[in-house]
Amino acid sequence: MTATPDLSTLRGLHLPTGGNGAVQPEMVAAIVLGFGLALLVGGIRLLRARRGASLRRAALREFALAAQLEPEARRVAQARLLRRVVRTLKGEEAARTRGPAWAATLDATFGTDFFRSGPGRVFADDLYRRPEAVDPTAIDAGLGRMLAQIRA
Repeated sequence: MTATPDLSTLRGLHLPTGGNGAVQPEMVAAIVLGFGLALLVGGIRLLRARRGASLRRAALREFALAAQLEPEARRVAQARLLRRVVRTLKGEEAARTRGPAWAATLDATFGTDFFRSGPGRVFADDLYRRPEAVDPTAIDAGLGRMLAQIRA
């Protein structure tokens, strides 16, 4: 048979050595640092989301105001709006491009081919031509969809 072990030499429950109390300074520092970093990351994400939402709201508001204008004035107001949006998102240099380069910049900014091969061509090179071949509902629908998807 096996002999029963002698339990009289076991110590009682105790805190780990090196700590004078239940609160260790290293643990408190790690918790505070982790909480601070989480707040910083959350704050940065919140600021970015607000910036994108405010740009989107402003662009949609300007777009709605432009929709009340006559067709020629509407196109000019929408072209100015596109310049401002690109200037805000991509910078001054991107907003200065003209012609096919402007269409490529718009397509890259909005992630589409609306301006190079769609109805949005009117903003690249057809802005000052007669609007016979322009479908205003397709242009307005496309611009409204793209402006609603702005993420800065």
